[in-house]
Amino acid sequence: MKIILATFNKHKLFEISQLIGSSEIELLSLEDIGYDEEIIEDGKSFIENALIKAETIYNKYKIPTLADDSGICIDALDGKPGIHSARFAGENTSPKEKNRIVIDMLKGKDNRKAHYTCALAYVDDTEKFIVEKYCHGEIIDIEKGIEGFGYDPIFFIEAFNKTLAEISLAEKNKISHRGQAFMEFKKHIENKNSIV
Repeated sequence: MKIILATFNKHKLFEISQLIGSSEIELLSLEDIGYDEEIIEDGKSFIENALIKAETIYNKYKIPTLADDSGICIDALDGKPGIHSARFAGENTSPKEKNRIVIDMLKGKDNRKAHYTCALAYVDDTEKFIVEKYCHGEIIDIEKGIEGFGYDPIFFIEAFNKTLAEISLAEKNKISHRGQAFMEFKKHIENKNSIV
């Protein structure tokens, strides 16, 4: 079964291919299908943005499409950067610089609680499947670790006593927002295919 993953993000593509890891599913990237247009994510929530991406690609190619929208929500910043996580502080701002900006914004604040959100939308000719999952942690003042990407080096998970960037991809996939969402999708698609 071919499924288009509606992303240009190579880190995300790698993580998701590790999560789905099925001989029955062949993941195609936007690059694989020759799609190079920007998809305007103008939804007001992670779910709306994931659905916009999935429907845009499905409507053009009529191939089952999977999209996610994810980001970090920081309590002391009223849930920001939220749906704007990727473009926070400017699209050309490096992840390291974004992390520094977040750390600076939290100076003097006691509440460091944060959560990652992943909304996943799957669209094919018979259904729209949507799931949203979370990973809770807190923001620390110094980057730690070299795994992962984005805000992972400052996102501390108490159960591991490490940041998401300090744990292996296999460990991360068990607990992360994206890992949980894609495992639920994998179960859903396997159940759907076993019924057919």
